[in-house]
Amino acid sequence: MFLLILSGEAVFILPFVLARVFRPTVLEVFNLTNLELGTCFSVYGFVAMASYLLGGPIADRFPPRKLIAMALFATALGGLVLAANPSYFVLKVLYGYWGFTTIFLFWAPMIKATRVWGGNTSQGKAFGFLDGGRGLVGASFGALGVFIFSLFIIGAVETASLANRTEAFNYIVWVTSGIIVVIGIIVWFFLKSNSIKEEEIQIQSISTHQIKTVLKIPSIWLLMVIILCAYVGYKITDVFSLYAKEVMLYNEVKSAEIGTLLLFIRPIIGILIGFIADRSKTTLWLIISFILSILGSLLFASGIITPTSTTLFLVSILITVTGVYAVRSLYFATMQEGHIPLVLTGTAVGLISIIGYTPDIFAGPLMGVLLDNSPGELGHQHVFIMLASFSLIGLLASVLFYRLQHKKSANHN
Repeated sequence: MFLLILSGEAVFILPFVLARVFRPTVLEVFNLTNLELGTCFSVYGFVAMASYLLGGPIADRFPPRKLIAMALFATALGGLVLAANPSYFVLKVLYGYWGFTTIFLFWAPMIKATRVWGGNTSQGKAFGFLDGGRGLVGASFGALGVFIFSLFIIGAVETASLANRTEAFNYIVWVTSGIIVVIGIIVWFFLKSNSIKEEEIQIQSISTHQIKTVLKIPSIWLLMVIILCAYVGYKITDVFSLYAKEVMLYNEVKSAEIGTLLLFIRPIIGILIGFIADRSKTTLWLIISFILSILGSLLFASGIITPTSTTLFLVSILITVTGVYAVRSLYFATMQEGHIPLVLTGTAVGLISIIGYTPDIFAGPLMGVLLDNSPGELGHQHVFIMLASFSLIGLLASVLFYRLQHKKSANHN
């Protein structure tokens, strides 16, 4: 499980975490505008969509450890290109390449390996550990990057030359790529289940039959909707630091502290909800989590939070992100209850993800339009109405999922 958590975040460090932590530096080093960097992410998103579908069946044909290790090696190879300070065109090609290596070879095998680790009784714990642990690993890589950057900067960051900042950033890319390769080697040799042989969770050949079989399972369609709604919520957590600055009137340091607070809340929620869900029904906790998300988003949308109501602001954040992070930790943990065959997990994850992760393409621009068209608090209220709307749809889908599984259990008894 430790290796799954480590590799589960390491593979996304180069394309996402470095750009998130060092955004101003990335824009300067590669001479990019925010729109151009956003376009790189869009290229990644479009390639990822195709990779979800094609990579799912591959995960059912080959051992997860080999696919995950190959994904880590291939992603680290892209680091060599990034360290060479490529042009904007090459950067777009690189992000398309990463959309392939991090999804086609990696995503479904990671989910399948996590499901195998969870067995019949610990699915909530397995996926809670995975998501919570990934949050901690991401924060650790970010802190390591900041440390390396400070080592190679001459004098104060504000007065350092562009050449010096570029050199320091390149060292971060080199070290990160090296760590990813090491993790890949360890995964290749040690990511194995003690209870299930690799051959038991592999199909002999890839065919359209397995796709047709998976699409006939009702819970697949409901999970597509649940994950889409949950992922919109996860994307919207990006605006909390901006809300702190524009509505609560915090300075940039205090606003950044709100963003940092979320990094530490995510692993706590993930691990806690995993343990709780395994003691009851995972689908029941999906319902509760969506209700929390709706409640929190309505508090923000109501306009009752003012610059003087700090406690209400923090409580509202806690309610909202508890719901959002809990759903994110649990949605794949419901596959066991959804009667999705273990051997076809990869195919199922691929099909679910095509719809479930479309917010990668539309959520960012949609939030941007809402915030830009209504500057200040009103724009943020519109964003949280959007969150409440998607959470309501997710709640309805979760209730249907719960009733479907309850009915099946009754029929079996």
